[in-house]
Amino acid sequence: MSFVDHLNALDAGEPLSPTLSAFQEMLQPASPAELESLARRSLTATRKQFGRTMRLFAPIYVSNECVNNCSYCGFSRDNPILRTTLTVEQVVKEARFLAAKGFRHILLVAGEHPKFVSDGYLEECLEALRESVPTLAIEVGPMETPEYQGMVQAGCEGLVVYQETYHRGAYGDYHTAGPKKNFDWRIDCPERGYDGGFRRIGVGALMGLADWRYDALRLAAHLEYLYRTCWKASFTISLPRLRPAAGSFKPKFEMTDREFVQTLCAFRLCFPQVGIVLSTRESVSLRNAIFPLGVTTISAGSHTEPGGYTGEGADDIHLTVKGRRVELETPVDKKPCSETAATGQFDIADERTPEEIAAYLRSIGLEPVWKDWDSSILPTPLPQSS
Repeated sequence: MSFVDHLNALDAGEPLSPTLSAFQEMLQPASPAELESLARRSLTATRKQFGRTMRLFAPIYVSNECVNNCSYCGFSRDNPILRTTLTVEQVVKEARFLAAKGFRHILLVAGEHPKFVSDGYLEECLEALRESVPTLAIEVGPMETPEYQGMVQAGCEGLVVYQETYHRGAYGDYHTAGPKKNFDWRIDCPERGYDGGFRRIGVGALMGLADWRYDALRLAAHLEYLYRTCWKASFTISLPRLRPAAGSFKPKFEMTDREFVQTLCAFRLCFPQVGIVLSTRESVSLRNAIFPLGVTTISAGSHTEPGGYTGEGADDIHLTVKGRRVELETPVDKKPCSETAATGQFDIADERTPEEIAAYLRSIGLEPVWKDWDSSILPTPLPQSS
């Protein structure tokens, strides 16, 4: 039995667990006073569980090639965008740039394209980074358990995979071509990753694709299930909201700032031990306001395009038109964020530098944590006696 069976039962009207019942109640319309009370309780719970620490990470987008058509994503196959895939050496240069900023937690992100992100490419990237980056995670197309075992052996400890939406009908409407069309295959990905040996697993839903209460409740059900069945791993959740991207997708559903904060606090109170990730999709003012309320991990200074930090990858930038490569007529400018750089997955809202965000965290009494793990923590096997 997998989470797919539990999700189907939930959609069929199966009674909620006590935790999910409490979570659902916290998502009901709240007055300003009720929301303020929820926020205070969330802050207290966060301090008790995590103290005043805040982990920082940065993504490295290694490729924006993709075989999927996802109507909301800037990397969608049929979008005529500027694309590139970084070489392993170029990924290392991006990582060195981030390491110089202080980062020791890096997330490798890629579109789903077997021609570019396969045949050992990701393992090579991980092996090239593992000595200098203590915490490595991936957010790429779903894989089989043996493939995940290879990633772990190459130095990866974290897997991030968002279901996008838990609404089966809406999922089918948004994903019209490519392997990502398989709803059940994607939803069982965290379990395959756990079997593959990942220590940290991140799940989430992309808010704006379906009713936010529907997706939040099912994300909570997914988390509850994973805690019960994959208990050796630690978990994070994220509630990314849609941002402008290539393709000009317009969200069908709105999640207001108040509703976003309410949902974040509900997760903190119902799942005190879960890590909560907040990305640079959100505005400066909102991020500043909710840093203390339950968030444990944040991105900073992020770029969502391959080569975004250093300009690497400009030597192979090209267009795609309906999935086919089209060479550019004029050479590109090898500068980060130039008009001829590779296209990002979505627009960033909080563009502050890592230094600025770290300084702000300290100003409100929080401690930026750049590193909280090292492989030397693991026990060394005792030598075999002769």
